[in-house]
Parts: sequence; structure tokens; C-alpha cells
Amino acid sequence: MGPASDPYVPKNGNDGIDVARYDLELDYRMTSNRLSGTALLEVLATAELPRFTLDLSRLQVGSVRLDGARVGHRQSAHKLTVVPMRPIEAGTRFTLAIDYAGAPRPRSSSWGTVGWEELADGVIVASQPSGASTWFPCNDVPSDKATFSIRFTTEAPYTVVCNGRLLGRTVRSGRATWSFEQEEPTATYLATVQVGRYTTHEVDLDGVAGRFVFPPALRARVDADLRAVPEMMATFQRLFGPYPFPTYSIVVTADVLEIPLEAQSLAIFGSNHMTGRGEWERLVAHELAHQWFGNSVGVAAWRYIWLNEGFACYAEWLWSEASGGRSADDLARYHHAVLARSAHDIVVGDPGAERMFDDRVYKRGALTLHALRHAIGDDVFFAVLHRWTHEHRHGVVTTEDLRDLIVSECGSAGVDGSVVDGVFAAWLEREALPGFPG
Repeated sequence: MGPASDPYVPKNGNDGIDVARYDLELDYRMTSNRLSGTALLEVLATAELPRFTLDLSRLQVGSVRLDGARVGHRQSAHKLTVVPMRPIEAGTRFTLAIDYAGAPRPRSSSWGTVGWEELADGVIVASQPSGASTWFPCNDVPSDKATFSIRFTTEAPYTVVCNGRLLGRTVRSGRATWSFEQEEPTATYLATVQVGRYTTHEVDLDGVAGRFVFPPALRARVDADLRAVPEMMATFQRLFGPYPFPTYSIVVTADVLEIPLEAQSLAIFGSNHMTGRGEWERLVAHELAHQWFGNSVGVAAWRYIWLNEGFACYAEWLWSEASGGRSADDLARYHHAVLARSAHDIVVGDPGAERMFDDRVYKRGALTLHALRHAIGDDVFFAVLHRWTHEHRHGVVTTEDLRDLIVSECGSAGVDGSVVDGVFAAWLEREALPGFPG
């Protein structure tokens, strides 16, 4: 069977299909919040399909064509059901073209609204974990990665940023079409569109093509607060291995945002995160680290979210130490003390849907890595990070995958790997907070 629903987001995901590619041709009218488009999907049937579904929220489908032939369809609030003329055999690859339109808006979830959202003068798309269906038909589970091509047309004064490489921009009759290509497999929740009245600053990030995109009025603050990003990139490439994408973009909105957001090959910050004083530098490091941990190496299911957030949080501590701030050990001790005063009622390795974004998942996840580092030593620990990002590049993983890789690396290095299971059990499988490592 193909990637079906995830227990943490049971209304998302679809049986029997695996999407390999999304080709999105989109036209957006800013003043009326009107989106129209065609989505061309390349799909593998992983089971016999007399009919099948896709995730699509409140956008009206005009037609569906399967390998060029028009087929039947029906819709509910968040699902599109496709009815082929005859059952599709398992193992068949087919293309699906879907014409649709409507006024995109966020989707309610247990974690607030997610997906497409209008800004004061622009658009932000933040889909984690279940909002991709608000702007294109998809199989919205983290395990079903696909490549993306996005062509987005809107009013010419606006700048558009999507995932991947910018192929070009053309202008006709006051409207601009921006073309992007993301060749690396991407989870649907990490696909994005950002639109605003922005200026662009291109920068070299340790050999990676970088773009900072922001309102012109924020130029001085953005320059000050993002000046460390080239060195961050150099540090993380040394610690984690090569950056996994051709480009990295940072978008700063004119609006205030509650938290920064990561998408594949880019990150999004609110104007409140750019103060000119570097107050949010740790979050700049956090979102950059997600490109390795969470984006390239993605989770097979949301229960493993600690693999995304624990690594990104630990990267904050590694950057602090590398840049002359507090050491990773000092920060680990501080956060362990904070956690010791908090409730001990969460299992980090499977926190449950309601608590998947609990800060304790982030901090205890990072402390799990610090405990592993203490148990197996720096040489093996950082060798594990390089192997993890290399061997699972653009794939999806589980906690067991990490455990197996650590044990393997310990064996290759002549280090006793028997401690690994104890660390994982104590930090990830039990509610009680273990003592500080060491």
C-alpha cells in the first residue's frame, strides 16, 4: 500500500497512491484572494484502485483528467475523490491533471490554523503538519515525498518565493509569472508560496546560493540579524555534511509572526524576528538546521517529530558554542534544569498528536542527542551525524533507523554500542526525566 493516513493527522493521506511529482500552474489575484490553477500529478498505484482520494480543502474542482481522458470526481470539504472509468491495476503509473479554483484560506487543526493565509499585503503558506491541501490537491502525509515544479502568476509589483531554484520571471500586461523547480523530493507540508512587496539580496552562503527576501524598509535590521548566516552554513556543513539543496532563501514578512517557519530550501521570519540586535539568532540557526534534519532527512510519521526538532534544537546549541557563545554542554545543563521543574508526563519518542509541538519534545529531543554524544564520544557522534544526513538524504526515517545507524557506527569505531538502547529507552520511551548525562 502507498502512504496512507498518519495517526496524528488521520484525516490526511490517501490509500493506494504514491505521488512522485507535482507540476503546479497557478494564477492568483491579490485583491480578491482568488486562486486558479492546474495541478499535474505523476502517481504510482500501490494497490488496485477502483477509485481513490486526494487531499484538497474547499477549492472547487472543474475537471479531472487521467492520462488525458476526463474522468468522474466528487468532493467533500477536504477530499477529492477520483473515479476512473475502470479500476487502475496495482503498479500502474499514471498522470492526473486537475483544474481547480477558489478562495484559499487556512485549514483548522488541533494546532491552530495551517496552510494558505493572507497577510496585510501578501501571502504566507505554512502547512505543517496538515495544511498543504489548502492550495493544491495532494497526498498530504510526510512519508510521501515528491519533486515540484511551480509556476505562479500574480500582480507584477509583488515578489514571489517558492521552493527550489528560481528559473525565471516574465511580465505581461502588469502580471508576473515566477517559475521554480525543486528537484529534490519534498514533503507536501514543506511546499510553499510566499508573496509580498519585497526586495531581494543575493548572498554566497559558504558556496550555497543564498537569497534574503524582505520589505525594503527592514533592510538595515535584516542585514544585521542575518549577517551570521554564511558562517552558520559553514559550521553546519562541517558538522552535518554538505548542505542538501542548491539554494537557501530566507523570507522576512512585513507582518508579525508568532514563530519562524521552515519550508524546503527556505525559511520564513516575521518582522518581529528582525530587530537588528541579533535577539533571534538561535532561531535563525534552528531553521537552517532543519534543511538537514526534517527537510532532507524527513520523518516517516509524525510520531518521530523529535528527529526533526531535537536535532534542530541541538544545532542551536552547537552554533552557540561554535560562534563563541555558551557551550552546548552549558545550554544542555540549563535546559535540563528547566525541564526538571516542568511536568514529567510526556513520552518524547511518541508524544501524541496534541503534544507533538510541545517544547519538551524539542528540548528533551536535544538532550537525547547530548546524552548519546556523552555515551559514545565526539568522534563517533559527529560521524553519526554525517552518515545520517548522507545515507538518508532526501528520504524518510524512524527512531529505529537512527538507533541502528548509531550501533553500526559504534561497531565500526570499536566503541561499545550497548549503551545506545539504554539512552533511547530512558530519554524517548519514558515520561520521567533522566538525570543529566555524565
